[in-house]
Amino acid sequence: MLESNPWYVRTRLKTRQLLLLVALDEEGNIHRAAATLNMTQPAASKLLRELEEMVDAPLFERMPRGMRPTLYGDVMIRHARAVVGSLDQAREEVLALKSGQLGRVAVGTITSPAVSLLPAAIAQIKLEHPGLSVSVEMENSNVLLESLAQDKLDLVIGRLSAEHDKLHLRYEPLADEQVCAVVRPGHPLLGAASLALSDVAGASWVVPPAQSVLRHRFELMFQRESLAPPSDVVESAALLVVTSLLEQSDMVAVLAAEVAHYYAGHGMLSILPLRMPLRMDDFGIITRTGKLLSPAAAQVVRGLKRAAGELYKGAERSM
Repeated sequence: MLESNPWYVRTRLKTRQLLLLVALDEEGNIHRAAATLNMTQPAASKLLRELEEMVDAPLFERMPRGMRPTLYGDVMIRHARAVVGSLDQAREEVLALKSGQLGRVAVGTITSPAVSLLPAAIAQIKLEHPGLSVSVEMENSNVLLESLAQDKLDLVIGRLSAEHDKLHLRYEPLADEQVCAVVRPGHPLLGAASLALSDVAGASWVVPPAQSVLRHRFELMFQRESLAPPSDVVESAALLVVTSLLEQSDMVAVLAAEVAHYYAGHGMLSILPLRMPLRMDDFGIITRTGKLLSPAAAQVVRGLKRAAGELYKGAERSM
């Protein structure tokens, strides 16, 4: 509930002061920041001085060749960006509604849900709300969560790990992720009724990059079977590179099962009859706790949950 007389009302906090904080952070110089906002340098200095008096703390260190945020300044800049971003979003939503559209949603996703979950959800949403505009970015979870923190994305379909700040993120699990080994159609290993890890330990593999969670678990899987992890490897997370390498060689690749079944269904890859005691952590919908979802983003979240309930066994129990 809103205070009857919050501090920013009492002190008459100005929108231009918030814009100035963002500009100073980006420019590192009050002259350039003032020029960005089409104001004079004295006017910008006055706005900053008034803001520092309001919070009773120095927000910038005055350096010989510019300005640098203090710890207090970092806090104010972060919240100023959120406020300015929210105002921009509000204006975009109003303009979209005026033009007959529902709005725009920027979604970030890791690879597996990009194969079937997200397309299924978007296809249904577009049938129901053709005026809703959706943009999709596919990357690893760390990159996507950084974009989410910078208001470049409205929501992320990804994973949370120990290093992520769970206090400022809301997570709703959708499904876990199994892994399998794939090869080109007609590969010699496909003639076997079943395979063990010892049968493929000496093969040439396409594997995820070093330091990735999947790579670590892939190598650990062999070690637990008292086998040396494959040493003849090519590292790549790019699906186009992976599929092209397999097409032109007898290499073996490790892929998320959902991705593998998609390519196998189109005749581009074949799944080896190899039991792999390996799986990734669950993934889910990640949003920021301090930011309200727009009506359009809320529609996408509902669509994702509905599609997950149809695609993933146990997804309804997870949500």
